[in-house]
This record gives sequence, C-alpha cells and structure tokens, in this order.
Amino acid sequence: MKWYVLQVLSGHEKKVKRTLEENLKSSGMDSFIEEILVPTENVQEVKKGEQKVTEKKLWPGYMLIKMNLTDEAWSFVKSTTSVIDFLGGGKPAPLSEKEVEEVLKELEEKKKSVVQKHKFEVGDIIKITEGVFVNFIGTVTEVNHEKGKLSALVSIFGRDTRVDDLEFWQVEQASPEEIN
Repeated sequence: MKWYVLQVLSGHEKKVKRTLEENLKSSGMDSFIEEILVPTENVQEVKKGEQKVTEKKLWPGYMLIKMNLTDEAWSFVKSTTSVIDFLGGGKPAPLSEKEVEEVLKELEEKKKSVVQKHKFEVGDIIKITEGVFVNFIGTVTEVNHEKGKLSALVSIFGRDTRVDDLEFWQVEQASPEEIN
C-alpha cells in the first residue's frame, strides 16, 4: 500500500472521506484502501470576545489516501462524488517514503499545537475596520491574546491618542499603501 494525493472539490474533503469510508465494506474495497487523511490544524481565534478553536484544512481541495492502486480501486475512488482526480492524472505517482514521513511528522506536530489566527504584536501597524475609529491607522502598544484585545496609538488632529480594548476582529494589518 502506498500514499497518493487525491484532488477533491474544495470544501468537500470531509464529505469525500466519509463517503469513501462508508462505502469501503459494501463495495468490497476495504482490502484495497487502508487509510484516508484530511490534513488539518487547530486555529485559535477570538470572535466577539470569545475564544474559539476551529479546524482549518492545511491543503484545501486535497487529501491523502493510502491504498493499493489497482484499476478497480482507482475506479472506486474516482467515481466518488466530489473527487476530481489523483495528483498525477492518468498515471498517479505515489508519494515517496520520505515525503510521507515529512507530511505525517508535520501533521503530528500540528495536532499538538494550536495556531493563533491573529498574530498581532506590539509595534505592528494596524487599520481599524470597525467602531468609532474606523479607517484610522495606528501602532499596536499592547496585546492581550487571552481576551482577544489590543491597544493602539492613533493620530487624531496630529496628536497620538491611545485607543484601548480594540477586539482582534475590529482591526487588520495595515497595507503598505495605507501606512504611507
């Protein structure tokens, strides 16, 4: 059995995995397909003051499948709704052992950690997108990741004014054009 990359409709990865797994036994394919993986990571974000951890797909539109690629197994997988093709097309090439080791190691590391969605740091230049100071550009002076809030200095009538308790969803990184 070797690992292959399967291209599917983006957003349908879990549905394809579930469909394949449900149909394995009834179609007699369970001896040809050993494992199906949708690579994901946990992302922590703060929305409206609440911390939430959501699962984010690492490779939208792609998944891994460990299988014995016979004509029958290939046809079974390809005929599943939302499957586009194997990476490599007509003659799919399996991943090398080294590639598989690297991918599985990366997935294991990602499972252990939670990635911060908002990576604001003191000194970052931000643009306020919601609230009283909408469209103001400021410099981050404090960050509270637990509460999902930050403070920034914005220039109002030529004077630096501190704006406290801006929630992460109310700001974004300022683009270079907005800074100048």
